[in-house]
Amino acid sequence: MAQLEGSVVLVTGAQGGLGREFVAQALARGAGKVYASARSPQQWDDVRVVPLRLDVTDEASVAAAALAATDVTVVVNNAGVHGAGSLLASPVAEVERVFATNVFGALRVAKAFAPTLARNGGGALVDVLSVLSWLAIAGGYSASKAALWSLTGSLRLELASQGTQVVGAHLGYTDTPMIAGLDVEKNDPADVVAAIWDAVEAGEPEALVDQVSRDVRAALSGPVEALYPQLGALAAGGR
Repeated sequence: MAQLEGSVVLVTGAQGGLGREFVAQALARGAGKVYASARSPQQWDDVRVVPLRLDVTDEASVAAAALAATDVTVVVNNAGVHGAGSLLASPVAEVERVFATNVFGALRVAKAFAPTLARNGGGALVDVLSVLSWLAIAGGYSASKAALWSLTGSLRLELASQGTQVVGAHLGYTDTPMIAGLDVEKNDPADVVAAIWDAVEAGEPEALVDQVSRDVRAALSGPVEALYPQLGALAAGGR
């Protein structure tokens, strides 16, 4: 298990709602340094926070960040984009855009920093997933998070030999700028991040941060119609 006390953390997408919480709470738990990465990084008031340019869709940018942050012990794959709500209605290019960040960007970061984590004792990799990893109601976005869930499982196995803990974090709607326009009940980002850091420090492979994530996770062993009652209604209408 990885401990935040004395750690060096890198957070992608650090200027978003969850990203800022990851930075602040890592420091509150004793991290010695946090690389706050973004495409256009800003200055922070705390000297322990190091702004770092990092575009997860750009191979050269990721490589440069890995060269600059050789002391990292915990990596948080938090950068993500929304879009491609309908697979049939969205251009394939839009689906590819979502996958470029949510899937291949996260993989690019994991590959670049895996050797660093190994040199520094193993540490931890956190992938911020979603309840939509298991619930295909958001088209291309759901598909991207499902792909990242699978990728996270593969990385967990591949990185085990170097002692790197891989944590998949699942959450429902959370009050961040990404979903500011949705009129739904939302998690507090502070509660979400606290639950994820608790899972990291407890050595857990998954963080199910809210009841909806726990409920959907449990329902995966049941019939498909349990997750998608609309399918039952369609079937009934066809009889």
